[in-house]
Amino acid sequence: MRVYFAGPLFTPYERSFIDQCAVRLRADGIEVFVPHENALAAGDTSAATIFAKDWEGLTDADAVVALLDGPMVDDGTACEVGIFYALMQTDPTKKGIVGLLTDLRSTLGHEGRGVNLFVLGCIQAAGKVCNSMDEVAAALADWR
Repeated sequence: MRVYFAGPLFTPYERSFIDQCAVRLRADGIEVFVPHENALAAGDTSAATIFAKDWEGLTDADAVVALLDGPMVDDGTACEVGIFYALMQTDPTKKGIVGLLTDLRSTLGHEGRGVNLFVLGCIQAAGKVCNSMDEVAAALADWR
């Protein structure tokens, strides 16, 4: 199974967390596309290169794991979720989208748990939101 890992990657902390998540999934035998391991690693941060590399990662993926933490969902992550949902509409090999929400702010109990309701609805229509990497791994295992 090939997974595209969507999430903010602008700080060392964000990249480190995504790297840890990718290690966990790879230990389960899942191939993980991590955007900052591709276009950013090559040193070309032009919009055209990042879009081309990430588009390739999305179209080759069987599923998306989207990191939803933060005061709002990262705009690039929301875009990737929407693109993958659209790809799912015409490609039956696409399995679904799993959101990863570990942010303490999500426990406040309000509708949507702090996640934009359109993005949340998109994820729920294509999969589910999980609160740990163990839950994410279990959801992906169900699609294998």
